[in-house]
Amino acid sequence: MAAVDETLQDGELLRVAADHATARVPRAAPHDRAGDLRAGLAGLLVECADDIAVLKGDQLVGLLPIERLLAAPADTPVEAIMDPDPPTVPPGEAQERAAWEMVRRGESSLAVVGEDGRFVGLIPPHRMLAVLLAEHDEDLARIGGYLASTAGARIAAEEPVGRRLWHRLPWLLIGLIGAMLSAVIVGSFEEQLAQNVLLAFFVPAVVYMADAVGTQTEAVLIRGLSVGIHIRQVIRREILTGLIVGLLVGGAFVPFCLLGWGEADLAVAVGLALVASCSVATVVAMTLPMLFHRLGHDPAFGSGPLATVIQDLLSIVVYFAVAVPIAT
Repeated sequence: MAAVDETLQDGELLRVAADHATARVPRAAPHDRAGDLRAGLAGLLVECADDIAVLKGDQLVGLLPIERLLAAPADTPVEAIMDPDPPTVPPGEAQERAAWEMVRRGESSLAVVGEDGRFVGLIPPHRMLAVLLAEHDEDLARIGGYLASTAGARIAAEEPVGRRLWHRLPWLLIGLIGAMLSAVIVGSFEEQLAQNVLLAFFVPAVVYMADAVGTQTEAVLIRGLSVGIHIRQVIRREILTGLIVGLLVGGAFVPFCLLGWGEADLAVAVGLALVASCSVATVVAMTLPMLFHRLGHDPAFGSGPLATVIQDLLSIVVYFAVAVPIAT
């Protein structure tokens, strides 16, 4: 097996659990004694000795952490101190999900086991640390919406100005188009704004709150998808959360507007618009990652400027659609 610094090939991190597993680990049988096993480890060349793989033939039956082995009396059988139900993943498991399983179970190593129960190897902690670091860099790059790979994220800090512009301008142009469309939408309500100019005061607040709610929903959904949580497990709770957040934000705004401007119609209009825009933003924030996921693309792209533009435009439309009939 390759060492951890060799897990990068052609600038991309290997993607499945088997790519990070090593068979060069200490092994024992369930009936072995702790003292004999400790003596046998002396002079043994292995890649990682955090855990001992306990096998019956080629079948994994448990993992023995090295600290338990060192503390056990010499005549203690391995099966008495091993973990008989260690975390395991199949060879084709995605590396990020494998890392999450190791963290969730609190183990030093993660066993890779075939469908027939055959022991493939252990994923050492230093390799999983490399995976988590690379996935973190990649997710940050993708959330930023300008790069699609971990290698690209690392290169971005050193690339020349021309390539920086090439990576960023397309996404910024999408934002510019969205800004132009928002100007057109606001301009179409010129007469209504002339009747009550206060309506224009609260456009930034409604847009910001919708963006904030949408960003939180996207983060929760994408994080869940990355560790294998099914969308159906979160969709109803996120929709309900978005509605409740909208009600709380809208309810908090009404007395503020009444105290500041003394117009009950305006306060109610903007409060209702906040409820509607936060709810719509939640739906949009779930729709884009779900769509990317179904199309086989990384759903983190849905957290970029495209989602922001759509949420901003819909927030403005919803705001004027709700507020104008009430406040003018």
